[in-house]
Amino acid sequence: MTAADDRLIVALDVPNVVAGMELANKLGSAVSFYKIGLGMLTGGGLALANELKHEHGKRIFLDMKLFDIGATVEAAVRGFTQFDIDFLTVHGDPHVVRAAKAGAAGSNMKILAVTILTSLDRADLDASLIRDGAIPDLVVDRAGRAFDAGADGIIASPQEAAAIRALPEAKGGLIVTPGVRPDGAALGDQKRVATPALALQDGADHIVVGRPIWQAQDPRAAALSILKQMAAVRHENGM
Repeated sequence: MTAADDRLIVALDVPNVVAGMELANKLGSAVSFYKIGLGMLTGGGLALANELKHEHGKRIFLDMKLFDIGATVEAAVRGFTQFDIDFLTVHGDPHVVRAAKAGAAGSNMKILAVTILTSLDRADLDASLIRDGAIPDLVVDRAGRAFDAGADGIIASPQEAAAIRALPEAKGGLIVTPGVRPDGAALGDQKRVATPALALQDGADHIVVGRPIWQAQDPRAAALSILKQMAAVRHENGM
């Protein structure tokens, strides 16, 4: 039987704590790391994080993508430390990263910086008046600046993982990739995607998978299938 591998983070993008706990119970020992996002926050997301962490021994990635003035970000992050979160996301602007690191001081919580959302393409950036340039170049530039500001890791699509891993600033840093889809899975709202194996081969430390697992007829079987692909990459890389 394929064992849990915390390189796989399952996104609990379901409506509320009840649905989240039902899914976690179905996945059982197959999954050891969960992402709880902003959409779950008003549905009991922090209570779910606390229950999964302290009653079930799971690791927790809180995906809030914080962005505000420095003092507000620092205060918000300091508040999140009471929940013993493993990963927390903020936007990758240097002032935000620095404030988040200050708020996380004294805890084990890792601050992950968002570069450019994996649901966006160049047309979306143009509509938002983001400067010209190819998305991979902009992502790598933002990643380097976020690492310089103190980020513990970067959120980026698997298509940019290799270029980020090659940055001198990325040495010792984490790369976490959403937008991961097994072969044959629907893309949903993701536009920059790759398979689990390719994302890991290109330098990702963790992959985030949501709908291909929780929309599956058998979520546990779907997770185990992904874990099997990941185990092959671990073997090939001698990890």
